[in-house]
Amino acid sequence: MSLLEVRNLKMYYRSKAGLVRAVDDVSLSLDYGETLGLVGESGCGKSSLAFTIIRVLPTNSEIVGGHIFYEGKDLLELSENEMRRIRWAEISMIFQSAMNALNPVLRVGDMALEALRTHERLSRNEAKVRVERLFEEMDLEKSRMKNYPHEFSGGMRQRAVIATSLVCNPKIVIADEPTTALDVVVQEQILQIIKKLQKKMGITMLLISHDVSIIAETCERVAVMYAGKIVESGRTVDLFGDPRHPYTVALMQSFPSIHGKIKKLIPIPGKPPSLITPPPGCRFSPRCWLSKKGCEREQCEIIKIGKDHYTTCPITVDHDFKDLFYGVEPKLGKRNTNRNH
Repeated sequence: MSLLEVRNLKMYYRSKAGLVRAVDDVSLSLDYGETLGLVGESGCGKSSLAFTIIRVLPTNSEIVGGHIFYEGKDLLELSENEMRRIRWAEISMIFQSAMNALNPVLRVGDMALEALRTHERLSRNEAKVRVERLFEEMDLEKSRMKNYPHEFSGGMRQRAVIATSLVCNPKIVIADEPTTALDVVVQEQILQIIKKLQKKMGITMLLISHDVSIIAETCERVAVMYAGKIVESGRTVDLFGDPRHPYTVALMQSFPSIHGKIKKLIPIPGKPPSLITPPPGCRFSPRCWLSKKGCEREQCEIIKIGKDHYTTCPITVDHDFKDLFYGVEPKLGKRNTNRNH
């Protein structure tokens, strides 16, 4: 049994124009001790999925269907009081914007102390010692607990947010763009700290990013999300070594690589569809250079193409990776692979 399993989850936002299908029939699983990467463009529903899992949604949201199983319990069937005992103590979140996640009128250390003392029966001194130890693990001097967020640099604020998310020793951490707006040097420092603490504390992690390189470096498995749906998933080495969905290929072509020859980056043509009136079939079809007649209308079924490797695009299944780049007509013929539909 997986530690966390999201099954056919649907979460929509109500707007004057209609329902925004931000999370639309999404399924994924998170095994004990692993890091699962969730990658996709901004606006594809990654953060909405994270907020739905921990149930911190705005008032105009509605969970339409599906299940979120955590250690066999469906989180959607729990009361708010029951969910509050799980949130942060067992499932916590590193929010995308550290400056917005930290209260500007509270000292940084006090926020971590409040989270810890809310969930565990500790004296203030006991809690303070634990928070100080965690700050030092994050390469922050314990004396900085007395500072306010505006007195920290961007990297220091991000470390403080991570420390606050880990203070209760949760089993699952959802990291929502933990390195956004940081320079590449600080990004690498943050990632190394996360990996060190994850290994030391045995944390299971869902890492959300639009940065393909961060996902490839950090995660054992990857799920690619587009316009509210998971379009491809698999082990990192399989998915990036042999992508089977045009959107995955497009993400890889639009991102620079430090290996191999210098190549021109190719942006993904067009724009994502409206999630109020999305295509009834493949949502990537209006932007897809491999799209065929019927792709916009026909429902996309999940196809298994290898061990733990799934795609929703039937066109790419029988073609070589090199035939899937922009402007190249895929060659006919079967790939030498075993698969189950």
